[in-house]
Amino acid sequence: MTLISHLPTRRPLRLARICCAVALACNLGIASAAELQEPFPAPIYVTLQTSNAVENMPIGQTWDGLASAHFNAVGPDGNLMLVSSKDLPEVYLLDVHSGEKLATFEIGPTPQGVAIGPNGRWGLAVSAGSGVVAVIDMKAQKLVKSIAVGKVPHNARFTADGKLAYVTLQGGGGVAVVDMQTLTKVDEFPVPGIKGPHNLDLSADGNTLWIRDLVGKVAAVDLATGKELAVIPVGLGHAGIDVVPGGQYVFTGAIADHVVDVIDPDTFKVIKRIDVGQGPHGVRASRDGRWVYAAVTGTDKVAVIDTRTLEVVKQVPVDGELPFWLSVVGND
Repeated sequence: MTLISHLPTRRPLRLARICCAVALACNLGIASAAELQEPFPAPIYVTLQTSNAVENMPIGQTWDGLASAHFNAVGPDGNLMLVSSKDLPEVYLLDVHSGEKLATFEIGPTPQGVAIGPNGRWGLAVSAGSGVVAVIDMKAQKLVKSIAVGKVPHNARFTADGKLAYVTLQGGGGVAVVDMQTLTKVDEFPVPGIKGPHNLDLSADGNTLWIRDLVGKVAAVDLATGKELAVIPVGLGHAGIDVVPGGQYVFTGAIADHVVDVIDPDTFKVIKRIDVGQGPHGVRASRDGRWVYAAVTGTDKVAVIDTRTLEVVKQVPVDGELPFWLSVVGND
């Protein structure tokens, strides 16, 4: 592990964005800046992969110096963030308030997803190239262990109590189970009917694991029985997936398509396909479930979806190129 103490470059707000916001407020008769910012009740953090940066939206503050920023995760208290590199065998630890890079962890080739547990103690960082999940002590800011989980792992998700973590095995066709108390792999189960388990999320009650694959399908698995409840066709390619807080909907993008699909978790049916622009990948809801944000890679924008109407209400340009993943305090 290499420790670093410096502040990445911060880009100022672009004048054009400010002017557009003011013009929009005037044209629509919006009374206050607070109303203009309504779709962002709290900051969201967007990785800008080609720009080697993470942007704090909606204020437009951008932290540079994060090589090919790929996946990110923010801790439950909103103080720390993990960011993986697409091209280097590295994961970065950031102070969310200052943007300071606190540490760099060498986790192995082809870093992918990162996650921080609900109590903020453990961080996980996936190395697809070495088939491991690296365990990071967030308080000590140290890499403490690498756990072999299987062939080509991709992303990880903690249970609400932090006792277990699930890891998709893109090369193995299933999901590994990691005991976060013993820091060992304790189980693995297959997910038939989908190709390359990719990203994942848990239902509001913790009983159902939702898994997005590489080619345009979502699987729902009952964790108590291991039974696959449904395989659902969605948009083309791979993407993120998010169970909206409260559990009303499941959203997933489609990087080879132009839609975000909305799944009813009771019927396992897609109830709406929302056109957001070419290449939506990361999707994440606000902590109150009121808004869903989609990182649209082809247009360099974040689409904001109203979960009451299931319509796009804003397309917000990012301050860089290739928005890939999103993290939100309270829903990450």
